[in-house]
Amino acid sequence: MKQLVLVFIGGGFGSVLRFVLSKALNNTETGIPLGTFLVNILGSLLIGCILGLVAKNEMLTYNHSLLLATGFCGGFTTFSTFAYENHVFLKSGDFISFAIYTIASFVLGFLAVFLGIYIIKNII
Repeated sequence: MKQLVLVFIGGGFGSVLRFVLSKALNNTETGIPLGTFLVNILGSLLIGCILGLVAKNEMLTYNHSLLLATGFCGGFTTFSTFAYENHVFLKSGDFISFAIYTIASFVLGFLAVFLGIYIIKNII
């Protein structure tokens, strides 16, 4: 039960922060989902750092990783919104934005995870 509460609390904070950043950064006039893009990349970097800390001398406990990685990062990042925004690009015929957004999200997301792990393991 404690683990469910940790995920619940982390997810709540992550979701609220994502909502605030998306509202502030998504441009409704141009349709560019900068807020979603940034939260997904930042969330990827953060989960890399968190899991790097878990792996490095067990600096974080399993419960910490549930709160931060599963809960917070899970609530902060959003694949469903990313998928919907791509649907909007495709529906409007904006194939260039679709391709750029999709490729940049995947490539930078993966690189951000690897960078987070690298920073924790090699720099901190």
